[in-house]
Amino acid sequence: MRLGVIDASHLTRGNLMRADVRIDGDGYEQELRSLHGWLGHEPAVRKAATVTLRERPATPGAMGSLLDALELVTSNGWSAAAFALSVATWRQTRPRPPRITVRRGDLEIRLSEGTDEEVQRLVELLDAAGEDEASRS
Repeated sequence: MRLGVIDASHLTRGNLMRADVRIDGDGYEQELRSLHGWLGHEPAVRKAATVTLRERPATPGAMGSLLDALELVTSNGWSAAAFALSVATWRQTRPRPPRITVRRGDLEIRLSEGTDEEVQRLVELLDAAGEDEASRS
């Protein structure tokens, strides 16, 4: 189930790239909501991506479902660097910066320390994913 969509209805259907963003640790749902709000205020992200809060299916007997991840869908011309810097900047604002995992297909990167190297690897992962999508079209 999807919640809290940052609208990017202007995205074209061709060459879409999808990635999941997860946060580890206590309070991860609150942190996902915070990151979702942060990204919604970033013009570069809003312009070229749809960011959606996604719930995991409710288990039988549960009072409701829990947030699972942010789903990122981008189109041509998006900036992986702008997204990675937005996530890294948001992470620095947290009292206890959480570990973030970004998964694109079978590939994933974890931001655990927020180093320049981690951010660069995230940019490379997302840029490579976009190139893979374009080559399949």
